[in-house]
Amino acid sequence: MAGEIEALGDAVTGGMLASAVERHGSGGGGHDKHRCLNCGHFLDSHYCPACGQAAHVHRTVGAFGQDILHSVLHFEGKAWRTLPMLFLRPGELTRRYINGERARFISPLALFLFAVFMTFAVFSAMGLGSGGFDAMSAADRQTTVNQIEREFSQTIAESEQELATARAAGRPTAAIETELEQKRATLAAAERMVGIERTEDGEVERNFTIADAATGVPEIDALISKANENPALLLYKVQNNAYKFAWALIPLSAPFLWLLYPFSRRFGMYDHLVFITYSISFMLLLAIMLRLASAAAVPSGWISLILLFYPPYHMYRQLRGAYRSSRFGALLRTVLLLIFSMLTLTLFAAGLLALGALG
Repeated sequence: MAGEIEALGDAVTGGMLASAVERHGSGGGGHDKHRCLNCGHFLDSHYCPACGQAAHVHRTVGAFGQDILHSVLHFEGKAWRTLPMLFLRPGELTRRYINGERARFISPLALFLFAVFMTFAVFSAMGLGSGGFDAMSAADRQTTVNQIEREFSQTIAESEQELATARAAGRPTAAIETELEQKRATLAAAERMVGIERTEDGEVERNFTIADAATGVPEIDALISKANENPALLLYKVQNNAYKFAWALIPLSAPFLWLLYPFSRRFGMYDHLVFITYSISFMLLLAIMLRLASAAAVPSGWISLILLFYPPYHMYRQLRGAYRSSRFGALLRTVLLLIFSMLTLTLFAAGLLALGALG
């Protein structure tokens, strides 16, 4: 089941990326002077009047390089107009795009895909924070710990039971005690090799646990138990699935944003989707910038201050500009939007945790 859901996530993300990039492709094949090679429409100029494809298409390495250069410069040119407005005037950017200025700016979907994959690349390379916690390494270590525990716990328990039985029967125990000590020494040596540490009670120290309380629902408790066997592995799965299913934040957020303007005739669901996609893109890009700032030794106090105050201010500016709200209306809706954002992130995180536990 989890594999099928992951495949769906990859398919949706790949489809979104394809739809964003496809329009820039030049295609291939021979040249037909009378019909468009893309849609078959009769040609009367250098471009097809039906689909816009160039009448002349090329199949050379040089043409391929030109396509790459054009795509990069085309995206870069739009980026210089889009990103400053996204950070400083998000409401104006949203409203202008909705009102039809599409050629000047990067589309919300293209910017969202760029932000998602940049976020994944940066955080995969640099980790989640300055503490340097590596989920993959921690997961591998915990897997080794669990394997060692399984291999030795049963055989040591058997020797302990044999020793107790021999003592109760009054039989000699020297050989059994020697064998038990050898097993314990072997276990201790194996633990030292992988860096296992134990508490004063003799329990293996873990990085963290997911939950200690039982819910009383067998299925949920089984998932919690499985997650606690290797919580670092679960975190690693969550990190990997987060970028695959980041698109789910858009439909999850849309109903909440609609609640800010219920039954409005001025603003439709399209307006809300553009707002959400630009807003999430900004949050991801801001996270990248703050992670890079942390790596550059910018004081954590400044980073925390920006993280605490700028996202709500950005929401306020975007609401006020995109929906032409009054100061009080935008402020009230910003408070509600913050609450809705927390609910959305909670639902998203719960879904990722469930998916990771099922995998």
